[in-house]
Amino acid sequence: MNDALDVALRLLIVFVVFLTFPLIIGQTEHKVMAHMQGRLGPMYAGGFHGWAQLVADGVKFAQKEDVVPAGADRRVFQLAPAVALLPYLVVLLAIPIGPGEGAVGEVVDAGVFFVLAVMGVGVLGSLMAGWASANKFSLLGGLRTAAQLLAYELPMLLTAASVAMAAGTVSLPGILDAFEWWWLPWQIVGAVVFFVAGLAELQRPPFDMPVADSEIIFGAYTEYTGLRFALFLLAEYAGIVVLCGLTTVLFLGGWHGPWGADGLGWVWTLLKTALLAFVVIWLRVTYPRLREDQLQKLSWTLLVPLSLAQIALTGVVKVVIQ
Repeated sequence: MNDALDVALRLLIVFVVFLTFPLIIGQTEHKVMAHMQGRLGPMYAGGFHGWAQLVADGVKFAQKEDVVPAGADRRVFQLAPAVALLPYLVVLLAIPIGPGEGAVGEVVDAGVFFVLAVMGVGVLGSLMAGWASANKFSLLGGLRTAAQLLAYELPMLLTAASVAMAAGTVSLPGILDAFEWWWLPWQIVGAVVFFVAGLAELQRPPFDMPVADSEIIFGAYTEYTGLRFALFLLAEYAGIVVLCGLTTVLFLGGWHGPWGADGLGWVWTLLKTALLAFVVIWLRVTYPRLREDQLQKLSWTLLVPLSLAQIALTGVVKVVIQ
């Protein structure tokens, strides 16, 4: 019974994190963008510093009518938001935030490949939405999503494999147990490639070609309204939490940090994750959207060669050490 209670408690904590952290990221994005771009609206809702902006957005989405196009594949159309959102909940179960088995929802032996495979399932929600909407712009957005998935899944997998090679394990807690600070200089290229490829998989600016509102209205999500559209937005912010958490675990040492990492391990994990989330928001307000050809060229001519070079460097370092 104690084991069952322990598992239930950890699952409950992961579920609470899943419900709250994406909303915190969304609220932070409102405020950061308001400051960086001089936006006044998000700073007024509710009074002090616009604290009620997130509540106002939630009420707005809840009040909107749930519309399904007459020509749409109804079941696929309604299922797509859940397919886009729920994989990130599953991934959060495998991300350790501190030392010991108690700091992870579920220890997965093949954790690296598990989380990357499940994150790929989340992209299928956009493909389903684009295909089922009976809208040519939505279909075009879905096709762009598929092209991005094919282009950027490979560098993500290769750079994650380089870390697993360095640690000698594909378990996420095992990678953190083997982590050494001197890894940072020679794994930094892999970290940048992984992070950039993750942004493209999440379709975050400047890699938001599948949802380019000025070109294809809003891509795969054009026909969605109300809470179903809100679920796609929530999936985007949940993806930011997952991407930043994985980058922290794989490349930044996770719970490792100065001044007593064993006791403050979870604090270091959250601080590193929050810093990377700020970078995600910063990139959105800094760089313009790439063209489709530029997006593909970045992956196949730069990120993939860099990820292969990272694996080669990791092999050389491992041989020299041994």
